[in-house]
Amino acid sequence: MVQTAAWVTSLFFMLIVTAVFAFVAMNSTEKKDYEPIKKKWYKARTFYGSALIIFFLIITIYTLRDLPYNQPAYGEGREPEIVDVEALQFGWNISETQFKTGEPIEFHVTSADVTHGFGIYDKNLNLIAQTQAMPEYTNKVYITFEQPGTYKILCMEYCGLAHHLMVMEIEVTD
Repeated sequence: MVQTAAWVTSLFFMLIVTAVFAFVAMNSTEKKDYEPIKKKWYKARTFYGSALIIFFLIITIYTLRDLPYNQPAYGEGREPEIVDVEALQFGWNISETQFKTGEPIEFHVTSADVTHGFGIYDKNLNLIAQTQAMPEYTNKVYITFEQPGTYKILCMEYCGLAHHLMVMEIEVTD
């Protein structure tokens, strides 16, 4: 959703910039007194710059509130299931691979050897959660699966020749 909004917004502003450049290019051959035009466009530039700053500030605040910043995906009074995950060349040691929809889960992710990327993908291979798996450090990923199905865990950080084999599936049922 946010990616689509960013894409559409970027496209919109690229079209505006293209239109402004086209307008300037078409009118650049006319000879006119420059002073009145300069005063008029200084006002337009000030308005345009201020409007852009306000617009992007609003967009930034609106989109940043959607980012979880590693906050738990469960409410107060609901204790998550703790799942220990250890990455190693070239596989995963996961303490639990069967989950229920609506159940809050807290993955504790670490690595036994090198840095790995821990990514959870849905059936369409859309990334739904991720973190780094680093030696001697534990990162946490909070998630509550809303849809039943088979989810894949893939390594997102190149970790050696058999990196492409670091695939594991987890099952989510109703």
